[in-house]
Amino acid sequence: MKATRVRSFVYPAVAAVMFSALVGCAGGSLSTREKAAGVGALGGAAAGGIIGSAVRHPGAGALIGAALGLGAGALVGDQLQGRDIEAQRQDQQIQRNQAELERQRLELERIKRQKSEY
Repeated sequence: MKATRVRSFVYPAVAAVMFSALVGCAGGSLSTREKAAGVGALGGAAAGGIIGSAVRHPGAGALIGAALGLGAGALVGDQLQGRDIEAQRQDQQIQRNQAELERQRLELERIKRQKSEY
């Protein structure tokens, strides 16, 4: 009888998570934050399910673990995404600096040619 109660709780929860994942993915590619949150939720659900099964509540453990994993994954993903954005900004600045250096080098060569002509 207990197995039926667990199944009646776990299957709808799993279906809801799968539905949410499918609907959430329909908007395009996932950001780093979203990917990390998903990995955290899956890892947390697995760990929570294992821990929950030790105390005979695998469904509740999986849901609690998924919620905690989701939060932790989102925090880690947010940090990673922030670093990615900063790295892109720095790469753009480096490219602008290199373009300016090349412009100045060409200008210097032009000035040297003008001096040698006089």
